[in-house]
Amino acid sequence: MAPAITLAADAPTLSAANTGFMLICSALVLIMTPGLAFFYGGMVRVKSTLNMLMMSFISMGIVTILWVLYGFSLAFGTDSGSIIGWSSDYVGLSGIGITQLWDGYTIPIYVFAVFQLMFAIITPALISGAVADRVKFTGWALFVALWATVVYFPVAHWVWGAGGWAFELGVIDFAGGTAVHINAGAAALGVILVIGKRVGFKRDPMRPHSLPLVMLGAGLLWFGWFGFNAGSWLGNDDGVGALMFINTQIATAAAMLAWLAYEKIRHGAFTTLGAASGAVAGLVAITPSGGAVSPLGAIAVGVVAGLLCAMAVGLKYKFGYDDSLDVVGVHLVGGVVGSLLIGFLATGGGQSDVAGLFYGGGLDQFWKQCAGVFAVLAYSLVASAVLAFLIDKTIGMRVSEDDEIAGIDQAEHAETAYDFSGGGGGAAFSSAPSPAQGTPAKKVDA
Repeated sequence: MAPAITLAADAPTLSAANTGFMLICSALVLIMTPGLAFFYGGMVRVKSTLNMLMMSFISMGIVTILWVLYGFSLAFGTDSGSIIGWSSDYVGLSGIGITQLWDGYTIPIYVFAVFQLMFAIITPALISGAVADRVKFTGWALFVALWATVVYFPVAHWVWGAGGWAFELGVIDFAGGTAVHINAGAAALGVILVIGKRVGFKRDPMRPHSLPLVMLGAGLLWFGWFGFNAGSWLGNDDGVGALMFINTQIATAAAMLAWLAYEKIRHGAFTTLGAASGAVAGLVAITPSGGAVSPLGAIAVGVVAGLLCAMAVGLKYKFGYDDSLDVVGVHLVGGVVGSLLIGFLATGGGQSDVAGLFYGGGLDQFWKQCAGVFAVLAYSLVASAVLAFLIDKTIGMRVSEDDEIAGIDQAEHAETAYDFSGGGGGAAFSSAPSPAQGTPAKKVDA
């Protein structure tokens, strides 16, 4: 997803086919954020459903504006010190011609910018699952804005921006194993270590309230992920995008089956939540590796990710950190697995000629993958914890204990997700006579 160097005689021309393909992929990636909202929304208790949906939806608003103002410039502008980018033409997207091509590709800069925007939107939304039930909406919105600026935009430049240190080192991340999933998973861990556990963690039942909603969200994520992954080659001319597309399907299926098998052996049942979580684990793990491995390699990536992520989700009970919806166990662990397996399973016949250990390439690529993985993990963990601490000490990050127990939907949004009383789901006004008739309308809560 970084610009290639071309000779003037080989300068690309706009491709209507690739442009249309990338616009479709951009829309597919966008639908993943509502899909994530449904996935997370079904996993929480009834009293937190709307808050969970809103924590994803607000990212679509905040990150879009920041991306236009300066985010695209920071992530994909001219490199400065291998750490950050900046190009004044990209500020406000005001210095870009509508037919001006992204460097080395056959699509307009606007198309590349909007495709990358969708990645920037969903990454902070992923973090929200870890802090379910207990975060002030204003504190969360501020965290999204600061985190995108301080963490996501620089990390995207490291990994995908021309001149970024990870890009120049040769770290392979086809579509976001480090920049998206490890980044979000490490951030989730940093935040929850600061804000603490939910009231009743490990004591009260906190089961998903709507497994059909979870499955709907997982299905939308699976569907949209084809745009997320295959679109990251920025074209459809040489078969690499097709390789990524089929590997996405293969790894997801393998991870779902592996998770279910582990669950049956360990807990005695095949659960719908396990199927949904296993599918997402496979999607996460194939994201960095799908352009480098074969279809058989994709099966291996999916199986390893499904098993290790299924094991990892229980670590929160062993170590005592409250990762509400298993962001650490699925996204951090899955991202690490997919990124590091490139060092073993890269065939040298996909997105590049780099081969992994099992294909005669030695351990060189594995060590490069380690550098990218652990640098992003450490930076995001520390920076996210610092941001959460500063917000908590200023405007406050957590709701009060009373509001958490009563329900964050009512406390933060004055609404409820479901109508159990016949009065409507939101904070509404009664049908009593209007003030003009002498009797004030009364606000009633559902």
